[in-house]
Amino acid sequence: MRHAIAMLVIVTLLAACATTTSSTGRTQYVGAVSQEQLNQLGAQAFVDAKRKGPLSTNAGQNAYVRCVVDALVRQLPANQRSMAWESAVFAEKEPNAYALPGGKVGINTGLFGVAKNQDQLAAVVAHEIGHVIERHHDERITRQMGASGAVQLLGALAGDYGQLATQGGGMLAQTGFLLPGSRAQESEADVVGQRLMAQAGFDPRAAVALWQNMMAAGGGRPPQWLSTHPDPQNRIAELQARANQLVPAYEQARAGGRRPNCG
Repeated sequence: MRHAIAMLVIVTLLAACATTTSSTGRTQYVGAVSQEQLNQLGAQAFVDAKRKGPLSTNAGQNAYVRCVVDALVRQLPANQRSMAWESAVFAEKEPNAYALPGGKVGINTGLFGVAKNQDQLAAVVAHEIGHVIERHHDERITRQMGASGAVQLLGALAGDYGQLATQGGGMLAQTGFLLPGSRAQESEADVVGQRLMAQAGFDPRAAVALWQNMMAAGGGRPPQWLSTHPDPQNRIAELQARANQLVPAYEQARAGGRRPNCG
């Protein structure tokens, strides 16, 4: 009986889904959960991640990340800028980062070894913010609603966060928030993120250098968390081409006083 009810709820939710278009013109299938519920999931996932830690207590690192995040967020539309944006730095060696619905950004200290200045760090953060503002998490959850994890996801939406965490490794994993995005999503986050960093006054050419650093650190292979990105050499070429196109926007931002000084 419980299974039948759950399936009925899933069918009802899927019926409420809608087709929309991203800022790059890509068709998206979204709407299995409301934006409010999505933000709640993101916020709880972030709480879980910080509880598990380990968090960096380095004040300089935390201020550095917060400065970059704030500079990027200031360039978002008002409805996205008004989210409760916050960041956390995790004392983890893997060069990783993520952003969650509701405006939550996590950065591993290992990323500082490959993102060697504020512009390169902004390239990573802007890419991750791109996933949030282009509703990629909404897309992932909408896909999942018809899958075997749907009942657990519905439990999360009902507020049963503790049980969900014990059953499957935590909210971040269970909701798919940290699973690799599709190649289309990753490419779109590259486009949106590079545009955002230029508008914020970060050099869009730094995205090319960042990827080259990532490849060098991985012995010529991309890190696992970027495994669904386009072919590395093609991606570098695309980043370079867009950087050249975005230099005027970057220079205009700098001329207009948007000159981040994060460290």
